[in-house]
Amino acid sequence: MPAFLYHVRDASGARLSGTLESASSAAAASDLRGRGMVVLSVEEAQEGTIRSRGWAPSELLWIRSLDIEISLYQLATLLRSGLTLLSALRLVAEQAERGRLRRVWEEVVIDVEGGRTFAEALAQHRCFNRLVVQLVSVGEQTGHLGPVLERAAVVLEKKRTLRAGLLTTLMYPTIVFLLAIGLAVFMVIGVLPKLQVFLRAMGKKLPPMTQRLLDLSDWVQINGITTVIVSVTLLIALVMLFLWPAGRAMIDALALRLPLLGKALRTAGTAMFATSFSALLSSGVTLIEALRVSERLMGNRRLSAIVTTAREQVMQGEPLARHLDRKHGFMPMLPRMVAVGESSGTLDTVLDEVARFHEAQLDRLIKRLSALIEPVVIVTVGTVVGYVYISFFMALFAASGPGNNLH
Repeated sequence: MPAFLYHVRDASGARLSGTLESASSAAAASDLRGRGMVVLSVEEAQEGTIRSRGWAPSELLWIRSLDIEISLYQLATLLRSGLTLLSALRLVAEQAERGRLRRVWEEVVIDVEGGRTFAEALAQHRCFNRLVVQLVSVGEQTGHLGPVLERAAVVLEKKRTLRAGLLTTLMYPTIVFLLAIGLAVFMVIGVLPKLQVFLRAMGKKLPPMTQRLLDLSDWVQINGITTVIVSVTLLIALVMLFLWPAGRAMIDALALRLPLLGKALRTAGTAMFATSFSALLSSGVTLIEALRVSERLMGNRRLSAIVTTAREQVMQGEPLARHLDRKHGFMPMLPRMVAVGESSGTLDTVLDEVARFHEAQLDRLIKRLSALIEPVVIVTVGTVVGYVYISFFMALFAASGPGNNLH
């Protein structure tokens, strides 16, 4: 069905705009009036029309997890201040910095005014994950939407912080290593061959150290196309393997077994599971549904599969703790503390403590990783760049020094 660009006013007089799929403009206008809107205009949403109706460069920016967190915190604050849900949603839509996010909130307002629940309206947009939708649904049912929204924002913030910590640790050495390799390649391919021509014109020969680098440079230039083709083929194969569910599961399982980095990934996964599972349980979500939502939030397929198996066994009457205890899976503390929580009936409180403990552990692991990676990178980069530079200066000495002639 075609999409139509609409401009309407709601019951409070606030002006809203967005797009709506419908059979015709008349049907779209009728649908909007049925939601209690005063229709100002409805026209087919062609590209030129959209631009003239307020398109901005911010429409090109994707919606980040940080944007969702800020919006949820704003909603929680506005609801605590006594505003109604619709009024709070309109204010959040007006304050959204990114065009895409603003349109999402405007569509949520339209859906809520049209009779959908807040959770159902959020579920229509992929930027809100299952945990947020589930927590909002519980908050609507219990009448405690504000605290639940804040809890959802906290969970998203912790997830983003955990991921950012790991990425930051790996990003610095990767960038330094690639820059060093790029400099070395430039010296070998761009500088040393010219120096070789100069030395041969003077009747000099290169030192063995420098000659080995030039031999490598000649091999790369002769076989460069083949090397690039093979490298691209291997990269495509790796991407395809990652996109294949069975291949992704294998890669994720192997990642958890890596020395030190695997422990950091397991710790991050344990903290993320404990945080989300605790938030769901403390908000009133049933155990089975909390497990179902948590397994979808796990970025690692191996850990997600463990939660899936645990959920299936719990449905058959088995205790949860026993099936969370798997080799190269969650950290050992998690199943032990879950067993304590199951016995005492304080599973959500215990999981919250587990999450805090593993977040602190992850912070220490990240610092340890950084402390170990930096000297390894420095030594590796120093060796590669140092070899190239020494070879370069030895060639210069050969050019300026006596003897060492080709004749």
